[in-house]
Amino acid sequence: MSEENKRFVYSLVFPGFFVLLLWAVKFFETGMEISLVEGGVYPRRWTGLQGILFSPLIHGDWKHLINNSMPALLLSVALFYFYRDIAYKIWLLIYFIGGILLWSVGRQAYHIGASGLIYGLAAFLFLSGLIRRVNSLTAISLLVVFWYGSMVWGLLPFDFEVSFEAHITGAVSGVILAVIYRDQGPEPEKSTLDEEEDPSEEDLSAEDPTEDNQPDH
Repeated sequence: MSEENKRFVYSLVFPGFFVLLLWAVKFFETGMEISLVEGGVYPRRWTGLQGILFSPLIHGDWKHLINNSMPALLLSVALFYFYRDIAYKIWLLIYFIGGILLWSVGRQAYHIGASGLIYGLAAFLFLSGLIRRVNSLTAISLLVVFWYGSMVWGLLPFDFEVSFEAHITGAVSGVILAVIYRDQGPEPEKSTLDEEEDPSEEDLSAEDPTEDNQPDH
């Protein structure tokens, strides 16, 4: 297996496990005929702190889970592929910082779902890609924005049955981390102009040192 393939397989392991866990939780909830909604974040209530850990694992229905699964997988794989050395740190910080911010500022209701994590990952990859001038990261995030369905509008309070606060706090955590870790990640992509050698420099290097102009006698 080539080094590139090994890197891709490595990038799939944790994200794949996380998405499988989301589905396992939903199957458990359905099979046991129970509701896990009360495991979500309930802002400014001490018992609601448990939701910081459990909220992203819980989804209201199968449609909610399906809509979140592919973006969570795609963005997590991108993070682990391009930011291998700090991927776990960034992923976990987005997970918990987003949850803490949501608990601090959200409406007093149960907030569930992985969409806050998704917004955080998208914001981190998008902004970090711009800062570090990595076009592939920016392209991936833009793809998710369009594919996920009017992602930017999810930051606005149009539908009060949707936790727009989770979207906002997730995105804020991603932006903060992109700035903090702006010096880490994939190297900036060189433009073709940077890669081309200046012909005049080649001519100078090819000159025989003995042929340098001598001062007038």
